[in-house]
Amino acid sequence: MIGAPASGRIASALTVVIDAPDAMARAAAAIARAPLIKEKVDANDPEAQIRAVRAAAPDARLIVDPNESWSQHLVVALQPLLVEQRVALLEQPVPAGEDEWLESFEPTVPICADESVHVVADLPAVARRYQAVNVKLDKAGGLTAALALATAARARGLGLMTGCMVSSSFLIAPALHVARLSDFADLDGPIWPREDHVGGVADEHGFLHPPAAGFWGTA
Repeated sequence: MIGAPASGRIASALTVVIDAPDAMARAAAAIARAPLIKEKVDANDPEAQIRAVRAAAPDARLIVDPNESWSQHLVVALQPLLVEQRVALLEQPVPAGEDEWLESFEPTVPICADESVHVVADLPAVARRYQAVNVKLDKAGGLTAALALATAARARGLGLMTGCMVSSSFLIAPALHVARLSDFADLDGPIWPREDHVGGVADEHGFLHPPAAGFWGTA
């Protein structure tokens, strides 16, 4: 119905949550084979956190997500570190209501909007401040709206990430159709709950396999 081929295996980020740097290093080492790692950081000691994860997973592409915890000063000050540590994407470093200053800032690493973008109507302001957007079905209002957002963002020259909240495979199955259009996928939502639906998506060292035939989207 959406004119898309069946989804295949994709690289999808595995997450290292905020902790002491040594604990984050151990968590990163356990998933170091993954092609893409997303690490959550805060404003307490992000340099040590980033260095610890990179040292433990030297080959993975790295997304750093401060979850709106950084200040303008910290974003500017950490630009050399982000380049040195080969960070591929910086996700929503400052609060969504305090990002106007990004319109005159030229980052050395692309900055991705998350909380600052929900639907297509947000794009005019977002495109002046960010280099990429995180499209989530939860925020956009479903698959149709998420595809519209992804298409409109691409038309503005923005990079794309497909993300999710903690969720079951019933959300991730349609999100895969947005992920195939994206530069980054962060769809590890079903990994965190104790149980998922039978036949759902499956992670294999950072590669996400689509659900079983008939799980979603078929009669």
